[in-house]
Formats: sequence, C-alpha cells, structure tokens
Amino acid sequence: MTLQDSSCALVEKKYLSQPSQLVVDNLSDFKTCSESQCVKAHSSAFSKPQSQRERMKSVFTNVSKIPLLLLLLYLFVCSLDVLSSAFQLAGGKVAGDIFKDNAILSNPVAGLVVGLLVTVLVQSSSTSTSIIVSLVSSGLINVRSAIPIIMGSNIGTSVTNTIVALMQAGEREEFERAFAGATLHDCFNWLSVLVLLPLEASTGLLSRLSQAVVDAFQIRSGVEAPELLKVITEPLTKLIIQLDKSVISGIAMGDERLRNRSLVRVWCKSQTVMSSVSDSLNCTQPCLQSPTQNTTPLVNMQKCKHLFVNSSLSDLVVGLILLACSLLLLCTCLVLLVKLLNSLLQGQVAKVIQKIINTDFPYPFGWLAGYMAILVGAVMTFVVQSSSVFTSAITPLIGIGVISLERAYPLTLGSNIGTTTTAILAALASPGDKLAAAFQLALCHLFFNILGIVLWYPMPVTRLPVHMARALGKRTAKYRWFSVLYLLLCFLLLPCLVFALSMAGWRVMAGVGVPLATALLLVSAVNVLQVHRPGSLPAMLRSWDFLPIWMHSLRPLDTLITKVTLGCAEQDRDPGLIEGPVEPNGFQKKGPVALDNLDLCFIDVESETLRGTRL
Repeated sequence: MTLQDSSCALVEKKYLSQPSQLVVDNLSDFKTCSESQCVKAHSSAFSKPQSQRERMKSVFTNVSKIPLLLLLLYLFVCSLDVLSSAFQLAGGKVAGDIFKDNAILSNPVAGLVVGLLVTVLVQSSSTSTSIIVSLVSSGLINVRSAIPIIMGSNIGTSVTNTIVALMQAGEREEFERAFAGATLHDCFNWLSVLVLLPLEASTGLLSRLSQAVVDAFQIRSGVEAPELLKVITEPLTKLIIQLDKSVISGIAMGDERLRNRSLVRVWCKSQTVMSSVSDSLNCTQPCLQSPTQNTTPLVNMQKCKHLFVNSSLSDLVVGLILLACSLLLLCTCLVLLVKLLNSLLQGQVAKVIQKIINTDFPYPFGWLAGYMAILVGAVMTFVVQSSSVFTSAITPLIGIGVISLERAYPLTLGSNIGTTTTAILAALASPGDKLAAAFQLALCHLFFNILGIVLWYPMPVTRLPVHMARALGKRTAKYRWFSVLYLLLCFLLLPCLVFALSMAGWRVMAGVGVPLATALLLVSAVNVLQVHRPGSLPAMLRSWDFLPIWMHSLRPLDTLITKVTLGCAEQDRDPGLIEGPVEPNGFQKKGPVALDNLDLCFIDVESETLRGTRL
C-alpha cells in the first residue's frame, strides 16, 4: 500500500486549522495517511504552546463553570422532588386503593407487584414504605406479608435513573454507557428478588431475622431522622407544591372520608382548641358546677404558601401540569449538565478524575476498592437522603465515561444500603404504636440488600448484573426504541402479567411460569455455550439461524417501527460508518472514521485497517 505524504500533510493541516473537530472533505486523503502520521497530526494539533493569557483565561472559564454546575445540580434534584409530587397527585389515591385490598397483599407475588407498581406510580419508595408501615402498625397486614411489598418498592424506585438515562439518547456511545449504568440497579434488584422472594415465602428468613434483632434490643422512639438534602431543596419545592401525604395512607387504611379530600395541602398550621361547658341543670340555687371539656376539631390557623394553594383545579390536572414542567426542567438540566461536564472533564482533568474514581488498590488489596466504593455510595446516599437522587446523579457521569460500569456497580449497591439507613432512622422517630413495625420493616429492607450483595458481588463470576446491564446497553444503543420497550415491559406489562397469573391461583401460575422459566434457562445456557464452547453443541444449535429471523433478531421489529414512525423502511446506520464494497464472504466492509473525535483515527484501506492511538 502506497502512502502519499502530501495527503497526510493535508490531514495535518486540517487538524491544525480546526483542532476541535476533524473535517475531512475528501476521504481519499484520509485513507492514504498512515497510523503514525495520523497520530503525529493529532499530537501537533494539541501541542501548540499556550500563552500565559490564554492559560489564565482557560482556568477562569473552567472555575466560573463550577457555580453553574452546582446550580444545575440543585435544579436537577428539585425537579426530581417535584416529579415525585406530580406522580403522587396523579396516582396517589389509586395507590391507596391498591393497598386497600388486604386479601391481595397476602399473596407474596401479588404483594411484590403491588409494591413495584405503587412505587412507580408515586415515584417515591419512602411514600410506599410509609403506607406499608401504617398498614402493619394498624394490624391490617402482618410483617411477613409486607416484606414482598418492600421488595417491590425496592425495584420500583430504580425506574427514576432509567428514565434519566433516556435523556442521553442523542449520543449513541454515551447512551449505551448511561443506560447500562442505570439498569445496574434494575438487574440487581430483579436477581435478588428471584432468589430471596421464594426463600422468604418458604422459610420466613427476613421476618425471623428482623424479629430477632427487634427482640434483642429495647428500641425507643427517638428524635426525627435528619433530612440533610431537604433543608436545601425544600425552600424552593415548597413554593411550588406541598402535599398532604396522610390522605394516601388514610385511603389505604379504609378511611372513605378522605377520598374526596385533595392531596394539595392548603393549611400548613392547625391547632386543636379545647372548650369547656358548665352543666348547671336543675340548679335553682347556687350549687356546684361540674365543667365538661369538649375537644373541637382542628382549627386552621395559617395557609400554606405555594403556587396551587388557592387553585380550583383537580389533583389530576395539577399533577399533569407539574409532571410536564418537572420533566421539562429535568431534561433541560440533564442536557446542560452533560454538556457542562463534557467541557469541564476533558483532557488531563478527565484522565485524573477517571484514574482516581476507577483505580484499584495495589496487590493484594485490590479487592478493597470495590468495598470502599460501596461505603462511599452508602454515605453519599445517606447525605442526599435518596437512592434515586444519587443513582440519577451518577448516570450522566457514567454516560460520559468518567465512572466505569465496574465502579458504578458497587456505588449502586452502596446506595441501596444508604437508603435503608435513612429508613431505619426514620423508623426510630416513629410514634410508639408504630415503632416496632416500622423498625422491623426497615431492618427487612436492610437485610434484603445485604443478602443481595452477598449473592451478586463478592466474586467476579457472580456479578451477573454487570453483564446483564452491559448487554442491555449494547442492545439499546443499536435499537434506541428498545429503551422504551424495556421500561414498559419491566415496570408495567410484565408486573401486570405476573399479578394476573398470581391472582388466578398457584396452579395457573405454576403451569405458565415453570415452562417459561425452563425455556429461558435453556436459551441462556445455549447462548453461553455458543460464545464460549460452541464445539460442545450440535451443529444446528451453534447459531439460531435455523429459527425464523423474528425469533432471534430485533431487526424485523426495528423495520416495522421505522415504517410506522418515520414512514420509510430505511435502516438506522451507526454514526460515522462509511459503507464500502461487499467482500467475497458476503460481509460489507465498513471503515469507521472519527469525524467528531480527534482521539480516534480509523482507516480502512482495501483489506488493511490501521488504527490510531488514543492520546
């Protein structure tokens, strides 16, 4: 292959003229440039010395972006809080009605699905947990029936960061990493439930363990749990909306008087007034009077101050308005955060941060780095008082590549532990009649997450959530509509199907579920063997080509969705891929050219591919 120096000089000239973007007007110039010359052009583009004034200007610009970054992060967290309030307004009473049927909650599988759907509906695991505590303390359900609901709420709370990952769908590689990082939480929770729910239903492991801890300690009601993040966010969110969450709990406990009461809080300060009435009947002469004290209902003293305090709109309309506004603010903040982080975390800064976050301890203590990440995740979640906020905040960092998927996994596990410590402190602040139930449920939540970590983290071979999340990320990057399908399947359609089967009886559920589970296990085993040991399989099973294409590929569905949404059958092509001639074996040659990233330089010339080195 002949390399033309003039063409390489042209490429280098274009690098120097526009170092922030590689502009290739004629791909033939790029194809004739060798790897070393491409790297040299890249290096020369970024090795131009900066003057003292330029360096000072760069430092000042980066420093001035930090307050903007903190402001966007603050608005991002506030938008999550308002989003939760919007979901509660739109579906809070429905959630109360779901919890009202105690016969359904006695079924472990149905209880799991109810906890999941209610948490997705109200976008707050703390709200669903508080309802469960009220039901247990009032004797409507027992602790053992409440544990599957807690497991379901643990799954439902992970939908928030999955929705946040959808905001990075514009960049294919970022979307792949972000979606994989967001679904780590989902995969861990689902796998833990698949193991621990049958174990709890058959042995009562979590209920017995938590009861033993409650009996061993003399638990007394304490001060209120600290709300570190809400001290900062509530001054803004309280000006937008305030909710009376006791309405949802009251409906769940069967109080029909609250059904027509609005969730929007109108009066923020009320007081109970005591009045005394003298009984002086049949006293014609001065006689002793026996005053009788009567307690009047609560007297409203002070109105709340928020946007909807005097609104005549229904809860549903207010919820939809807040839902649209909070989603708009959430998307805007997230897009600006990603762009701002991309501008800040570049060059040597990005490398230093990546090295600090993703580094391991020296041998033989490398395994400690993951457990330190679990501790960091737990502490940070305790500080922000929400696992959804923490995992949603690190999702953009995973997308831009600052945090690796392997490091995000222990951070997510630590976040699960951190949110249970918050629940324990909140339980200790419960009234005396609810203290034992609240504390035991908080311990069940803690033990569920600890046992899940024991199952899916200590050894690399057991870290199945990482492999599952990476596969989901790749699939979603190829077919972006798959992310919406995933959300609908995992958080709506599949739970509803399981709920319907569980209500039909255990015989129907076993008759449908066992064959499906067996087929899924067999397909998974064949897939693993196809990748690692294809020789051990019969010739027919070494690939799925003998099946109709719609049974082993999403391409037909992708074509259908493309026709419906775009009105054409053009297949989606990867960005930056330049299709070449078809090779004799039937494969089409593609030369990925890094048109937008100077760190990459791919050249595909005839049968030889030269790759540039990342600097």
